[in-house]
Amino acid sequence: MSRLLSVQDIQASYGHAQALFGVSFDVDAGEVVTLLGRNGMGRSTAIKCLFGLLPVSAGSIAFRDQPVHALPSYSIARLGLGLVPEGRQVFPNLSVEENLVATARAPVDAVIEPWTLKRIYGFFPRLEERKSNLGSQLSGGEQQMLAIGRALMTNPRLLVLDEATEGLAPIVRAEIWQALTALKKEGVSQIVVDKNVSALTTFSDRHYILEKGRVVWSGTNADLKQNPDIVHQYMGV
Repeated sequence: MSRLLSVQDIQASYGHAQALFGVSFDVDAGEVVTLLGRNGMGRSTAIKCLFGLLPVSAGSIAFRDQPVHALPSYSIARLGLGLVPEGRQVFPNLSVEENLVATARAPVDAVIEPWTLKRIYGFFPRLEERKSNLGSQLSGGEQQMLAIGRALMTNPRLLVLDEATEGLAPIVRAEIWQALTALKKEGVSQIVVDKNVSALTTFSDRHYILEKGRVVWSGTNADLKQNPDIVHQYMGV
């Protein structure tokens, strides 16, 4: 596998409060990597740094061997990173179809099959059924499907999901996990932030656990399954 993303020893702060203390992780092409941990331990902060939404005070971030930690967020997105943000953040006054096309762009290169409206509707049939509805008229699960579809319409090389199933009913969570598993089978590289370890271990390749702004454990999917005490220690589940 080729290295897609390399995050090395990044530090970041909110004002005078330091939030990350030398966090490192990487993603290879085609991999699904998770960031695990309790709330407030640095997972979402690391994602913000990755997308240029929070400045990095030390360390480096490289995407496809290009340094990106000093770039503005729009330039980072244009390189092929797609974000499904925490809380979904769909445009409430735009229709489903308008949400999908609002930030759409062509693939960075011709290697991947492009995501189009037709392909998104095939992947999430419910979105086609609701394509004329406003974002505010959708259920939480439908909004999450829309947020994923919107990110895919940017034709990313790396899809990042922050709190992938937070606040969703169990049956809807299962649909989201099925969708992410299908994306992996298509070769879509992913970073997934979520608390549902049992679901994540069904399709992820590697895991990083964050505690108080530091990576305290990392390993393969098999490593995590063989060490359930680690999950209990750092996540309380």
